Amino acid sequence: MRKALRWLLALTVLMGTLSTTATAATAGAATASPTLGSARAGGPPPPEATGTTAATDIKDRLLAIPGMSLIQEKPYPGYRYFVLNYTQPVDHRHPSKGTFQQRITVLHKDVGRPTVFYTGGYNVSTTPGRREPTQIVDGNQVSMEYRFFTPSRPDPADWSKLDIWQAASDQHRVFKALKKIYSKNWISTGGSKGGMTATYYERFYPKDMDGVVAYVAPNDVVNDEDSAYDRFFAGVGTKECRDRLNAVQREALVRREPLEKKYEAYAAENGYTFTTIGGLDRAYEAVVLDYVWGFWQYSLLSDCDTVPANAAAATDDEIWTSVDTISGFSAYADQGLETYTPYYYQAGTQLGAPTIHFPSIEKQYIRYGYQPPRNFVPRSIPMRFQPWAMRDVDTWVKHNAHHMLFVYGQNDPWGAERFRLGAGARDSYVFTAPGLNHGANVAGLVADQKTLATARILAWAGVSPSAVAQAKPLAKFDAGLDVRDVEREPALRP
Repeated sequence: MRKALRWLLALTVLMGTLSTTATAATAGAATASPTLGSARAGGPPPPEATGTTAATDIKDRLLAIPGMSLIQEKPYPGYRYFVLNYTQPVDHRHPSKGTFQQRITVLHKDVGRPTVFYTGGYNVSTTPGRREPTQIVDGNQVSMEYRFFTPSRPDPADWSKLDIWQAASDQHRVFKALKKIYSKNWISTGGSKGGMTATYYERFYPKDMDGVVAYVAPNDVVNDEDSAYDRFFAGVGTKECRDRLNAVQREALVRREPLEKKYEAYAAENGYTFTTIGGLDRAYEAVVLDYVWGFWQYSLLSDCDTVPANAAAATDDEIWTSVDTISGFSAYADQGLETYTPYYYQAGTQLGAPTIHFPSIEKQYIRYGYQPPRNFVPRSIPMRFQPWAMRDVDTWVKHNAHHMLFVYGQNDPWGAERFRLGAGARDSYVFTAPGLNHGANVAGLVADQKTLATARILAWAGVSPSAVAQAKPLAKFDAGLDVRDVEREPALRP
């Protein structure tokens, strides 16, 4: 691996090919080297001159784009940061049938730098932030809110227009509009559902981006086959930690009656209702059954010390506090579900959702098990699952991945079902960060993989050969700007 890496960096990807195998400890996928400073073969040609001079203020250039409007500009040293609305068709197949305003942000550095296109798959943050690939390439960053997450929701909402192709088409239109300004190379990225989103975008519009960096992206190819998750939970971490977590989860169900009384008081105090899920009892069990998953998604093995060591001897308050801290008792109330209706709709129509077993808990204590996404979406919204959607994306990635990097965390449950590469993949990789959770990143990879991943991101961004050879982030870490912590989503969501 070290020999191959030295060879790759010495030539600065100007010639030759590299083939490796990506596993949790080694890189993987057949590779083909790009030409630095250019888009991938078959990518979009350089944009034609628009008649706008380089001296024009960047805000004026952005607002000159048809359909673009300013919500707010926020200052940050060394950048211009804009919160914008962009007019999108509700249905990209029939653009004349209505529009909606989609919120995007632009972290502007320089039109001569590469641009990173980020989506988290949910709401977009309106606080300046820089994702890891943006720091690596020292570039601009465009961030997009996923359609149907408020306020980027059509009114009235035709939920049949919420699918992965329509969302990818949103990105495509934003890219086409901004490429006229940011003409250098583009890399798409995202974490979790955002990593899925970046992958789907690549599947439907493979000529747009010069590279893709997808973090902790689940890949539920066959929705009814989830044994990979059961195998994951049987071996993750240490037996001592697993036993602690399983005991607290079981104890919360054994003590269902007194803890549900506490839940009733908690709900009344906060005005929570449970119409969508079908009652407080269903909500209580859903929160408890998320407990072990939630721990491994957001915590590290070292955090096991915070879990009660003897669940049977713990007080009701100790059990409640542990479950609430990790799972969140507000998650399945109507008020907790409402924000995430678009996610659960997609999980129940295209993305799929995991189902796991609980061998450490006697059957009499489990009434509902993992509930389907249908239970978390108001019944007024029709849903029908499309089993071909994820199979199509999975097949495409295996045979067509080009300039794609997938990063997973060793202890993240969502990585149990992941994207894998086939013989048709080129210059693409799947890496696993040892000991990390849902916040896994390139910085957390083992040294050889970190160097290789950084070099490939730089090469895809079209920076100088000397920068690629050094394989280090081009921008210094900024604690106020760079996002490093895992973004916590309550309940069982990627």
